[in-house]
Amino acid sequence: MDKPDKLPLKERMKIPRQLMPEQAPEERRHNFSEVPLGLDPEAAMREASRCLECRKPTCVDGCPVRIDIPAFVKLIAEGKFADAAEKIKETNVLPAICGRVCPQDEQCEAVCLVGKKNKPLAVGMLERFAADWERASGHVKDPKVAPPTGCKVAVVGSGPAGLTAAFELAKRGHKVTIFEALHRPGGVLFYGIPRFRLPGEVIESEIAYLQKMGVEIICNALVGKLVTVDELLEEEGFDSVFLGTGAGLPWFTGLPGENLNGVYSANEFLTRLNLMRSDLFPDRATPVFCGKRVAVIGGGNTAMDAARTSLRLGPEKVYLFYRRTREEAPARSEEIDHAIAEGIDFRWLTAPTRFIGNDNYFVKQVEIQQMRLGEPDSSGRRRPEPVPGSEELFDVDTVVLALGFGVNALITEATPEIKTDRRGVVQVDNGTGMTSKEGVFAAGDVITGGATVILAMGQAKTAALGLHNWLIRRKGLDLPIEATVSQAAAPAA
Repeated sequence: MDKPDKLPLKERMKIPRQLMPEQAPEERRHNFSEVPLGLDPEAAMREASRCLECRKPTCVDGCPVRIDIPAFVKLIAEGKFADAAEKIKETNVLPAICGRVCPQDEQCEAVCLVGKKNKPLAVGMLERFAADWERASGHVKDPKVAPPTGCKVAVVGSGPAGLTAAFELAKRGHKVTIFEALHRPGGVLFYGIPRFRLPGEVIESEIAYLQKMGVEIICNALVGKLVTVDELLEEEGFDSVFLGTGAGLPWFTGLPGENLNGVYSANEFLTRLNLMRSDLFPDRATPVFCGKRVAVIGGGNTAMDAARTSLRLGPEKVYLFYRRTREEAPARSEEIDHAIAEGIDFRWLTAPTRFIGNDNYFVKQVEIQQMRLGEPDSSGRRRPEPVPGSEELFDVDTVVLALGFGVNALITEATPEIKTDRRGVVQVDNGTGMTSKEGVFAAGDVITGGATVILAMGQAKTAALGLHNWLIRRKGLDLPIEATVSQAAAPAA
């Protein structure tokens, strides 16, 4: 039988999109093992052979870090898995992570030409396959690093933005030191995403690759308290600072009873459980009590993570209340499907009005009001409006508020030269990523107030390049100024 990539184009177009096997819902709801199990080599090659090898690959334009998707897909179709992984790592240092958590259906796959008549190419599954195959086989090639420039850069935060900036700067020869506030690196990748979606060994493997490049990571280092940005520049010998601290300040409702025991922000809930190894429950005790009934408020990916995590801790019931319908929910459709299959009780068009406690100030009930959709708001979605007289009480032991996040002002309060908007979001030059303070750059959720992993990585690539070019000019390095993506893509004058 011919290899899939050797078949005529018309035959390849008839190949259906390959399905990734998963743990059965009735099994996975009781464990923290990864839900999707990955493609096997044969299925990966078949899926890769569906690529049309377009002359103008729109999928690359749909990727915030501009991976050469056609090139790595072709290598998988030919069975050259190690080469495929190496090709991805030319532009993306976190392929196994991105293959799992990025919204490919809204980005590269959304503009895939295969999707015009059939289901789009499964770019995310193929990216994950190549990275997982490389890790499992042990065929990880040493990273390529330019000769040392003599410049030192401090990267604050080890989430997706910080790791990406460290990669881009280290491969250009700069000495990079990452400062992480928590006791292990990974940022939101480790403490914000549950292990059934992103295993810890995947994160550790991709961070180890960075360390092979010479990147130093210092944990338990809270910049803004332990050391300030000014001290990094003026006393610690760093030539520049990159801020990738994310958006870890949770939003609350302001409703009565919100300060009761048992009412958590999703940030606190997931961080406590992830850092205290809830994936080992019940053998490992966690500092979070779920009880018999859990209510999660919100409709984004974080809400799905909180609901599915709490389910695995053994409650009888997990509700998810969201004020709009599924069509308006910001969570990925795949995450909603997984949550429904696992038994989460979704209550669409509902919102809390108050939280009621017992005599010991522990939450015991949440009052929920029915909503209806009115006219569109500034987001383009129809505004939810309360239905009078529709209040209903639900017995709960735990409430998790997954309402979004803001930017912590710790660094900007200690460094007032760094300008922010009224929400505390750091302001940067869009072309270079430089903040209002000379030599300080930023990217990721700290400049957006909250977005996706891959968007943070794309911004970090832009800021790292801006920082690199700034160092060349500032230090008089004998290196060429590199064009940004937008400049490189512009037609010649």
